Amino acid sequence: MRRAAVKALRTSYQCTCRGLRVSSRGSPLPLLQSSKAASSGSPTAHYNPRLGTATARYLSSTGARDSSGTHHHSNARPEPLRSSMYVRGAFVTLLSGLVAYGAWYNSGDSNSESPIASTTSATTTATGAVPTRSVLVIGADELHTGTFVGDGPISKTTSDNERVVEMLSPEQATRKLRQYEQSVYVNRGQGVVRYDVAQLPSNDPIEDDHAEKIVEVPNKAPSSDPSDWMFWGVFDGHSGWTTSAKLRQALISFVARELNETYKSSPDLIPSAAAVESAIKTGFTRLDDEIVHQSVQRVLKSNNRLVAAEHLAPALSGSCALLSFYDSKSKLLRVACTGDSRAVLGRRSESGKWTATALSTDQTGSNPDEAARLRKLHPGEEHVVRHGRVLGGLEPTRAFGDASYKWSRELSEKLREKFFGRSVSPLLKTPPYVTAEPVVTTTKIEPEKGDFVVMATDGLWEMLTNEEVVGLVGKWIESQAGSSSKSSGYFSFLQKGSKTALPVESSESEKNSGNKTPIRQRQWGATGTDPMERFVVQDKNVATHLVRNALGGKNQEQVSALLTLPSPFSRRYRDDLTVQVIFFGYDGPKTGEIVVNKEATAAALAAAAADGNKTGPVKPKL
Repeated sequence: MRRAAVKALRTSYQCTCRGLRVSSRGSPLPLLQSSKAASSGSPTAHYNPRLGTATARYLSSTGARDSSGTHHHSNARPEPLRSSMYVRGAFVTLLSGLVAYGAWYNSGDSNSESPIASTTSATTTATGAVPTRSVLVIGADELHTGTFVGDGPISKTTSDNERVVEMLSPEQATRKLRQYEQSVYVNRGQGVVRYDVAQLPSNDPIEDDHAEKIVEVPNKAPSSDPSDWMFWGVFDGHSGWTTSAKLRQALISFVARELNETYKSSPDLIPSAAAVESAIKTGFTRLDDEIVHQSVQRVLKSNNRLVAAEHLAPALSGSCALLSFYDSKSKLLRVACTGDSRAVLGRRSESGKWTATALSTDQTGSNPDEAARLRKLHPGEEHVVRHGRVLGGLEPTRAFGDASYKWSRELSEKLREKFFGRSVSPLLKTPPYVTAEPVVTTTKIEPEKGDFVVMATDGLWEMLTNEEVVGLVGKWIESQAGSSSKSSGYFSFLQKGSKTALPVESSESEKNSGNKTPIRQRQWGATGTDPMERFVVQDKNVATHLVRNALGGKNQEQVSALLTLPSPFSRRYRDDLTVQVIFFGYDGPKTGEIVVNKEATAAALAAAAADGNKTGPVKPKL
């Protein structure tokens, strides 16, 4: 039992909170729990007649280890994504405190562990007209929440060197969730009707990135209509944003060039499945060779530190990549995965519910197949996989960049001495240990059944299971059917469903798929909770809908708290999030156009797309 006192400032009111220490191996408390259910740690508070009695709730943040490496994003050279939270000048009255213990976070060593609090909150209602504001107080290893009364400024730091930030209101939290959302109608009659994208940064700047492109392909017969190649990619960067930005700029082009040569050289423009898979893999590995090896040649030839800074940055940072390629003529979807981002197919079954099928497998040191592959490639190296990480450091076993796992020790030290670089692992003996070659799966899409695919970086899968994600999209679709929204025309074949459960079937094969389980559920105590008590439908953009429910759904206090935490503190609780949802089908107009869906796109991004603003988001590409 740990006792923490929160001192009152400029008032005689005091509130003492007693927090529960939660073992990282024990069962977490429910995220928000009444004081009765946690009587062993109930808070005590001095009563102030003017302000009323204080009540308390408990927040558990039991430990989840940080995922591999860090993760970054940008457009080629982006403006850093600044936190929308802010802190003000000196203290006003702190009326209540929240203390927490138990979440794991990364500090230098990727395997180091440090506890963050199991939380207790006391809130007091003011009877006068004095405004009250909720705040977060962030310490080195503790997180508090409380209420300030008054309209004065809030200090940036306390005397205990704790940082104070004002809590986002529900309206501010929604604005932040929707800040980078995009939605596009694909009115081409080629089997795709719409795709939605949402991003939420945790790092500053965000290390994730994404790309979408549609390529019109002429058929061999002049009288035949052209078909479409459609690409969607999410890129989960770590140790910087530069590698993921490079993938956004170049990966689809590299893969499309290889596919073009493969299709042209095949009889009747119909290559074999093996040839298509090989072309995708070649596009991946050629781009990584340019990032990791050709860049070194240019740097050594130039012997210039500015050139080195430009070309070595994408090599020294790293990124996972998940790329989908849909051929509208064959209706085949190829998913190429390098790293631990994930794609999941949602398909409606005869029961009317949806089924969830993983189209990729997380490639980490904790995956037995990946660990066995590395041990086979590096025989006799006991620590080639250590604590689920490559050489004990990098969690993904496949990635772009991460040159310190691919260069020889001599080259790494030469570049570091002459220009700059990363320290070489003492365990490095026979590089390369990490490859960018993807694992490719092929799936026959059934647009007439309304198939959809969710692609997301691992930040989403840390919070939700495959079935929950598919069920949440299914629930969102049901909310669109019969609504007055323009989207209802694209989902007219679906009926409104049950209001009591997620419309998804349970699958034993998914539970044993080898993919990571949502560690944040254990951290926040969300396991075993009735889904309809956790989840909510209130966003026009389905990707934003998934992000909201990953953060807490109906629990608005939790959603606001997680969105209020500024970088780098937010990384203890959530990763960068990038989500794409692709809807297949033939509903909607067939004008041949690609149109921004303004009601599900952030206003600034919609305006930038309409104006062709080069500093804004790229317009839907054809």
